Amino acid sequence: MNLSIRAIIRGFVAPEHFLSCSNHLWNAGLTEIKHRGAGRRESGAFLLGDESYGIRRIKRFLFYDDFDPHCLERGYVHFNGSAYGPLWQICRSSGLRVVGDIHTHPGAAIQSNSDRQNPMVAIKGHIALIVPNFAKQVALPHELGIYEYEGAYQWKNHSGKNAAKVFYIGMWG
Repeated sequence: MNLSIRAIIRGFVAPEHFLSCSNHLWNAGLTEIKHRGAGRRESGAFLLGDESYGIRRIKRFLFYDDFDPHCLERGYVHFNGSAYGPLWQICRSSGLRVVGDIHTHPGAAIQSNSDRQNPMVAIKGHIALIVPNFAKQVALPHELGIYEYEGAYQWKNHSGKNAAKVFYIGMWG
């Protein structure tokens, strides 16, 4: 088994994590989500990345409204299913896959009934991140809602004190 120094350090900092992102990409992605929501409506993105040793590494944010220009107009995310085609094409051409999704809420980062009933990717193991307060500040893992889809509209909640164990944001994300 050939582990890099980065993976070893990450393992000491967050030994149980299964999702990671570099500080730079995280800050840039949340800044753009905040901008697109304009402090008054939900916004979000698909998180593209890869996986090795059971850890999904976020490499890219693909914003919902780039695929469906009308998806934010209602104040909450309402994504047209026909917009998934271009997303899957980008995945194929880049060699990356959807490792999760992220969207904002006006208040707390708590999964709504609509979120539970409408996963952006309805595949077991999909990770949905919720950022509080329309991402007005860059959020750290313990401030996020982190939910793992288990199928049949059931979700495992990794939010709060468990969040930093499962989601690592750092220099070597």
